[in-house]
Amino acid sequence: QQQLVESGGGLVQPGGSLRLSCVTSGFTFEQYAIGWFRQAPGKEREGIACISSDSSAAMYAEPGEGRFTISRLNLKNVAYLQISSLKPEDTAVYYCAATYGTHWCHTFRPPASVYDHWGQGTQVTVSS
Repeated sequence: QQQLVESGGGLVQPGGSLRLSCVTSGFTFEQYAIGWFRQAPGKEREGIACISSDSSAAMYAEPGEGRFTISRLNLKNVAYLQISSLKPEDTAVYYCAATYGTHWCHTFRPPASVYDHWGQGTQVTVSS
């Protein structure tokens, strides 16, 4: 059974940082691109970033912002999302997802509909 389990969320003050983890099992991790998404209350889910299956490429929804860094460690079947300079508007449930294919995230960031497997999400709340 394919599983993705996010962790690392919590309550953080504005300006702080977090590293979210996505531990996976039940599928061949190195054959899947990984994406991170978030959904704030009352808003649609939005993509943040994706990383190719071999870690050689990453794409961001807002490349110029520079507050998000996606990474992965294939030997441990885990992906990460580092978020810095957190703002109250970053408050959301953060999800990781996996989509099969070694071609993703090199030149095209796949939409949410392409992803095969999803985690249950981890809550991030930014507040003083």
